[in-house]
Amino acid sequence: MDATSHFHSLEELIRALDRERKLLHGLFQDRKRLSFRYDLARELAAKKDESLDFLRKFGVIHENGDFVELEDVYLRFFEEVLEVNEEINVASVKESISNLNAAIDYYKSENEPNRKYGYMKDVKRILRNIALTSLRNVIDLKRNIDNTYKNEPTFAIKKKKLVHLDEKRKDIAVLISECEKVIDEKQSTFFMVAMDVQLKDTVTDVKLQLREVYHNLLELDRQIINYLNLIEYQNRLFAKVQKLKYLRDQMLLDTNTDIRAKMASKNPVWMEPRPKYTLKVSLSMLRNSDEGLKILQDVATGKGNARLSKGSMAEPLTEDELKEQQHVLPMVDIDEVKNAFMASGDNLFHFVMNYSSYHKPMTHEEKLVLFCQLTAQYLDELAISDDYRLYEGIEYPLIYPKTA
Repeated sequence: MDATSHFHSLEELIRALDRERKLLHGLFQDRKRLSFRYDLARELAAKKDESLDFLRKFGVIHENGDFVELEDVYLRFFEEVLEVNEEINVASVKESISNLNAAIDYYKSENEPNRKYGYMKDVKRILRNIALTSLRNVIDLKRNIDNTYKNEPTFAIKKKKLVHLDEKRKDIAVLISECEKVIDEKQSTFFMVAMDVQLKDTVTDVKLQLREVYHNLLELDRQIINYLNLIEYQNRLFAKVQKLKYLRDQMLLDTNTDIRAKMASKNPVWMEPRPKYTLKVSLSMLRNSDEGLKILQDVATGKGNARLSKGSMAEPLTEDELKEQQHVLPMVDIDEVKNAFMASGDNLFHFVMNYSSYHKPMTHEEKLVLFCQLTAQYLDELAISDDYRLYEGIEYPLIYPKTA
């Protein structure tokens, strides 16, 4: 058998996968069943037999009799990237914890700064990978638990799968506890001595993620227990139905059971629709009573019926409301004040404080605001000196009209 070739660059790999994307999509969609025959794969391949030979040579696909399948390494890669894998890979977390201890030991034994820093980067990377893998394992575990309970038709197999998934849950919890022990107990000296800002942030994030994963595992534990109890209940119910069917087929149902007496004492009408009884009003009551006449009047005016009622009209406007009304607001003409200041020769602050031709009463604060407005709006026409004065605790510069 010829040895499998390998891709020599990432560009070559991406180009090959892109060229055969239709075939790879079809193989991935049918990964759960042997239904992808060689003839169908040949039709989807870009270059027919040449493409199939190429993918087989480079270990992307393999033939299984008359069928074509994806190689396991590519199948696992696609499932993990798309987060649709059913296998809970606890071994990878366990291996990562072992690699974490090894990287810490290498860091302690190394004296060369650059290599020492490289081992520190490995520690941070492994910690982040443990947290990410644990979180994805919990997501996969929850999806597998739900799919097993909802889609597995055989009770015995359903129960065995849930028990197996519960064992996976326990393994994840043990590995999380082991990782926390490495950080807090077994390698506590390293994390105290070598702790920098980045490592501190990494450890904090990893602990928070592991705590979240552990809480999710507790919820999955309750969910598995609930599903197992439901399976037991459904299994007992199914066994009873099977026994009743057997007795009915053997014509022993009436003699060996009291089912008819039980059914006679029950009245299972909870699924029947609730009856509605319409009450019709007496015509004599409507004609001969005050209450009946009031009801007829309300119906005639459309009261109580949104389809018959008319929108309420507003009262018409009075003559006074229709007259034109004016409201005059007293305001200060900034341009007028500026022109008067330019002709005065006084400094701006003294002028604003003592100007007497305002069209409304001006408070002390309003005059200060006007001083700031004039300074900001007409800055190009003003000359600001370096001389400052003090007025009632307010320091202000002497500002004069700019001379040509």
